[in-house]
Amino acid sequence: MMIKIIMTAIVFTTFTSTLTAADSYPWLITMDPTSDSRNSGEKLMNLTYGLKLLENENKKENTLLVGVHGSNSQGYEWIYPLKTLDSNNHLTFFYRWDDSKCPQPSAKKLSQALNKVIDEHSSIKKIIILGHSYGGLLASWFAENWTSSLSIEIHTIASPLIGNKIINNLCEYIPPNSIKKNVAFFQWRTQKELDGAFKDLEINPQAINLKGSKVYELPDLYKGNRLGHNWSISFVADELKKRIKKNDD
Repeated sequence: MMIKIIMTAIVFTTFTSTLTAADSYPWLITMDPTSDSRNSGEKLMNLTYGLKLLENENKKENTLLVGVHGSNSQGYEWIYPLKTLDSNNHLTFFYRWDDSKCPQPSAKKLSQALNKVIDEHSSIKKIIILGHSYGGLLASWFAENWTSSLSIEIHTIASPLIGNKIINNLCEYIPPNSIKKNVAFFQWRTQKELDGAFKDLEINPQAINLKGSKVYELPDLYKGNRLGHNWSISFVADELKKRIKKNDD
Protein backbone atom coordinates (compact mmCIF):
# COMPACT_ATOMS: atom_id res chain seq x y z
CA MET A 1 0.00 0.00 0.00
CA MET A 2 2.82 2.39 0.91
CA ILE A 3 4.57 1.69 -2.44
CA LYS A 4 1.33 2.46 -4.30
CA ILE A 5 0.97 5.78 -2.45
CA ILE A 6 4.58 6.73 -3.21
CA MET A 7 4.19 5.86 -6.91
CA THR A 8 0.97 7.87 -7.11
CA ALA A 9 2.74 10.86 -5.56
CA ILE A 10 5.61 10.56 -8.04
CA VAL A 11 3.25 10.41 -11.01
CA PHE A 12 1.24 13.39 -9.73
CA THR A 13 4.41 15.42 -9.10
CA THR A 14 5.73 14.65 -12.59
CA PHE A 15 2.39 15.57 -14.16
CA THR A 16 2.09 18.88 -12.31
CA SER A 17 5.71 19.77 -13.08
CA THR A 18 5.12 19.13 -16.80
CA LEU A 19 1.90 21.16 -16.73
CA THR A 20 3.64 24.05 -14.95
CA ALA A 21 6.45 24.02 -17.52
CA ALA A 22 3.92 24.05 -20.37
CA ASP A 23 1.97 26.89 -18.74
CA SER A 24 5.13 28.97 -18.38
CA TYR A 25 6.08 28.77 -22.06
CA PRO A 26 4.94 31.73 -24.16
CA TRP A 27 3.04 29.91 -26.89
CA LEU A 28 1.41 32.35 -29.30
CA ILE A 29 -1.96 30.71 -28.88
CA THR A 30 -1.95 31.57 -25.16
CA MET A 31 -0.95 35.22 -25.59
CA ASP A 32 -3.56 37.90 -24.99
CA PRO A 33 -2.46 41.35 -26.16
CA THR A 34 -5.49 43.11 -24.71
CA SER A 35 -5.49 42.03 -21.08
CA ASP A 36 -2.44 39.86 -20.44
CA SER A 37 0.45 41.37 -22.39
CA ARG A 38 2.55 41.97 -19.27
CA ASN A 39 2.35 38.34 -18.17
CA SER A 40 2.99 37.05 -21.69
CA GLY A 41 5.89 39.47 -22.06
CA GLU A 42 7.42 38.22 -18.85
CA LYS A 43 7.26 34.67 -20.17
CA LEU A 44 9.04 35.74 -23.35
CA MET A 45 11.86 37.35 -21.42
CA ASN A 46 12.18 34.33 -19.12
CA LEU A 47 13.12 32.17 -22.08
CA THR A 48 16.68 30.88 -22.22
CA TYR A 49 18.89 32.44 -24.88
CA GLY A 50 18.39 31.24 -28.42
CA LEU A 51 15.87 31.09 -31.27
CA LYS A 52 12.54 29.98 -29.79
CA LEU A 53 9.60 28.63 -31.77
CA LEU A 54 6.32 30.04 -30.47
CA GLU A 55 3.81 27.75 -32.18
CA ASN A 56 3.18 24.27 -33.52
CA GLU A 57 4.06 23.72 -37.15
CA ASN A 58 1.39 23.08 -39.77
CA LYS A 59 3.92 22.11 -42.48
CA LYS A 60 2.48 24.77 -44.82
CA GLU A 61 4.66 27.67 -43.72
CA ASN A 62 6.76 29.41 -46.36
CA THR A 63 8.07 32.31 -44.25
CA LEU A 64 10.07 32.50 -41.04
CA LEU A 65 9.09 35.45 -38.83
CA VAL A 66 11.58 36.40 -36.11
CA GLY A 67 11.26 39.05 -33.42
CA VAL A 68 14.49 40.36 -31.88
CA HIS A 69 14.05 42.34 -28.66
CA GLY A 70 15.94 45.40 -27.53
CA SER A 71 17.85 46.22 -24.37
CA ASN A 72 16.12 45.70 -21.02
CA SER A 73 12.92 44.65 -22.76
CA GLN A 74 9.97 43.52 -20.65
CA GLY A 75 8.56 41.62 -23.62
CA TYR A 76 5.02 43.05 -23.49
CA GLU A 77 5.66 45.28 -26.51
CA TRP A 78 6.00 42.14 -28.66
CA ILE A 79 2.72 40.41 -27.87
CA TYR A 80 0.42 42.35 -30.20
CA PRO A 81 2.93 42.46 -33.11
CA LEU A 82 3.67 38.73 -32.99
CA LYS A 83 -0.02 37.83 -32.76
CA THR A 84 -0.88 40.26 -35.56
CA LEU A 85 1.75 39.07 -38.02
CA ASP A 86 1.42 35.34 -37.42
CA SER A 87 -0.53 33.39 -40.04
CA ASN A 88 -0.78 29.92 -41.53
CA ASN A 89 2.08 30.89 -43.85
CA HIS A 90 4.36 32.15 -41.08
CA LEU A 91 6.44 30.10 -38.68
CA THR A 92 6.94 32.54 -35.81
CA PHE A 93 10.00 32.72 -33.55
CA PHE A 94 11.35 34.97 -30.83
CA TYR A 95 15.09 35.45 -30.51
CA ARG A 96 16.11 35.76 -26.88
CA TRP A 97 19.65 37.09 -26.59
CA ASP A 98 21.99 38.65 -24.04
CA ASP A 99 21.34 42.33 -24.73
CA SER A 100 23.90 43.35 -22.10
CA LYS A 101 26.63 42.38 -24.55
CA CYS A 102 27.70 43.26 -28.09
CA PRO A 103 25.20 42.46 -30.85
CA GLN A 104 27.56 40.87 -33.40
CA PRO A 105 28.19 37.52 -31.61
CA SER A 106 24.46 37.03 -31.03
CA ALA A 107 23.76 37.94 -34.67
CA LYS A 108 26.12 35.17 -35.79
CA LYS A 109 24.36 32.72 -33.48
CA LEU A 110 21.00 33.74 -34.90
CA SER A 111 22.34 33.25 -38.43
CA GLN A 112 23.46 29.73 -37.55
CA ALA A 113 20.10 28.95 -35.96
CA LEU A 114 18.21 30.25 -39.00
CA ASN A 115 20.29 28.17 -41.37
CA LYS A 116 19.51 25.10 -39.28
CA VAL A 117 15.77 25.81 -39.46
CA ILE A 118 16.05 26.34 -43.22
CA ASP A 119 17.81 23.00 -43.65
CA GLU A 120 14.99 21.29 -41.74
CA HIS A 121 12.15 23.04 -43.60
CA SER A 122 12.37 22.86 -47.38
CA SER A 123 9.11 24.79 -47.73
CA ILE A 124 10.62 28.02 -46.33
CA LYS A 125 11.24 30.58 -49.06
CA LYS A 126 11.71 33.80 -47.08
CA ILE A 127 12.77 35.20 -43.71
CA ILE A 128 11.49 38.34 -42.01
CA ILE A 129 13.43 39.74 -39.04
CA LEU A 130 12.03 42.52 -36.88
CA GLY A 131 14.72 44.11 -34.73
CA HIS A 132 13.54 46.62 -32.16
CA SER A 133 15.75 49.24 -30.50
CA TYR A 134 19.15 47.68 -29.65
CA GLY A 135 17.91 44.53 -31.36
CA GLY A 136 17.96 46.49 -34.60
CA LEU A 137 21.76 46.64 -34.42
CA LEU A 138 21.78 42.86 -34.25
CA ALA A 139 19.35 42.62 -37.17
CA SER A 140 21.38 45.10 -39.25
CA TRP A 141 24.33 42.68 -39.21
CA PHE A 142 22.46 40.55 -41.76
CA ALA A 143 22.54 43.32 -44.38
CA GLU A 144 26.17 42.57 -45.20
CA ASN A 145 26.67 39.11 -43.70
CA TRP A 146 23.72 36.96 -44.74
CA THR A 147 25.20 34.04 -46.70
CA SER A 148 22.15 31.94 -47.55
CA SER A 149 20.60 32.20 -51.01
CA LEU A 150 17.21 32.56 -49.33
CA SER A 151 15.79 36.09 -49.41
CA ILE A 152 15.56 37.96 -46.14
CA GLU A 153 13.76 41.13 -45.01
CA ILE A 154 15.28 43.19 -42.22
CA HIS A 155 13.06 45.66 -40.40
CA THR A 156 14.84 47.86 -37.87
CA ILE A 157 12.32 49.61 -35.63
CA ALA A 158 13.19 52.58 -33.42
CA SER A 159 16.79 51.40 -33.62
CA PRO A 160 19.86 53.53 -32.79
CA LEU A 161 21.72 52.28 -35.85
CA ILE A 162 24.41 54.92 -35.51
CA GLY A 163 25.45 53.26 -32.25
CA ASN A 164 27.20 55.25 -29.55
CA LYS A 165 30.74 55.78 -28.27
CA ILE A 166 30.67 52.75 -25.95
CA ILE A 167 29.14 50.30 -28.46
CA ASN A 168 31.24 51.57 -31.34
CA ASN A 169 34.50 51.29 -29.38
CA LEU A 170 33.87 48.28 -27.15
CA CYS A 171 31.98 46.21 -29.73
CA GLU A 172 33.73 47.63 -32.80
CA TYR A 173 30.25 48.25 -34.15
CA ILE A 174 29.95 49.93 -37.54
CA PRO A 175 26.57 50.60 -39.18
CA PRO A 176 26.06 48.61 -42.39
CA ASN A 177 27.51 50.20 -45.51
CA SER A 178 25.89 47.97 -48.12
CA ILE A 179 23.07 45.51 -48.64
CA LYS A 180 23.39 42.11 -50.27
CA LYS A 181 21.26 41.38 -53.33
CA ASN A 182 18.90 38.96 -51.61
CA VAL A 183 18.39 41.27 -48.62
CA ALA A 184 15.72 43.96 -48.29
CA PHE A 185 16.35 46.54 -45.57
CA PHE A 186 13.65 48.73 -44.01
CA GLN A 187 14.27 51.48 -41.45
CA TRP A 188 11.25 52.41 -39.35
CA ARG A 189 12.11 55.57 -37.43
CA THR A 190 10.16 57.12 -34.61
CA GLN A 191 9.99 60.90 -34.31
CA LYS A 192 12.97 61.67 -32.10
CA GLU A 193 11.21 64.20 -29.86
CA LEU A 194 8.41 61.69 -29.12
CA ASP A 195 10.66 58.74 -28.40
CA GLY A 196 11.60 58.53 -24.73
CA ALA A 197 14.80 56.67 -25.57
CA PHE A 198 16.08 59.33 -27.98
CA LYS A 199 14.45 62.69 -27.22
CA ASP A 200 17.25 63.98 -24.98
CA LEU A 201 20.07 63.06 -27.37
CA GLU A 202 21.77 65.71 -29.48
CA ILE A 203 21.30 63.81 -32.74
CA ASN A 204 18.83 61.24 -33.98
CA PRO A 205 20.65 57.89 -33.54
CA GLN A 206 18.26 56.18 -35.93
CA ALA A 207 19.37 58.12 -38.98
CA ILE A 208 21.91 56.29 -41.10
CA ASN A 209 22.39 56.71 -44.82
CA LEU A 210 22.23 53.18 -46.21
CA LYS A 211 21.90 53.04 -49.98
CA GLY A 212 19.16 50.69 -51.07
CA SER A 213 17.28 50.74 -47.77
CA LYS A 214 13.75 52.10 -47.46
CA VAL A 215 13.13 54.64 -44.72
CA TYR A 216 9.79 55.29 -43.05
CA GLU A 217 9.18 57.98 -40.43
CA LEU A 218 6.42 56.95 -38.05
CA PRO A 219 3.54 59.34 -37.29
CA ASP A 220 3.10 61.06 -33.95
CA LEU A 221 -0.01 59.09 -32.93
CA TYR A 222 -1.05 55.44 -33.02
CA LYS A 223 -4.57 54.45 -31.99
CA GLY A 224 -4.89 57.69 -30.06
CA ASN A 225 -1.61 57.26 -28.18
CA ARG A 226 1.73 58.99 -28.56
CA LEU A 227 3.74 56.82 -30.90
CA GLY A 228 6.87 56.35 -28.85
CA HIS A 229 9.56 53.73 -28.50
CA ASN A 230 7.57 50.59 -27.64
CA TRP A 231 4.38 51.31 -29.58
CA SER A 232 6.49 51.47 -32.73
CA ILE A 233 6.56 47.66 -33.15
CA SER A 234 2.75 47.48 -33.11
CA PHE A 235 2.49 50.22 -35.74
CA VAL A 236 4.95 48.42 -38.01
CA ALA A 237 3.11 45.12 -37.50
CA ASP A 238 -0.13 46.73 -38.68
CA GLU A 239 1.60 48.19 -41.74
CA LEU A 240 3.22 44.88 -42.66
CA LYS A 241 -0.09 43.06 -42.15
CA LYS A 242 -1.71 45.38 -44.70
CA ARG A 243 1.03 44.64 -47.19
CA ILE A 244 0.80 40.90 -46.65
CA LYS A 245 -2.97 40.97 -47.11
CA LYS A 246 -2.61 43.02 -50.31
CA ASN A 247 -0.11 40.53 -51.72
CA ASP A 248 -2.34 37.59 -50.80
CA ASP A 249 -5.32 39.24 -52.53
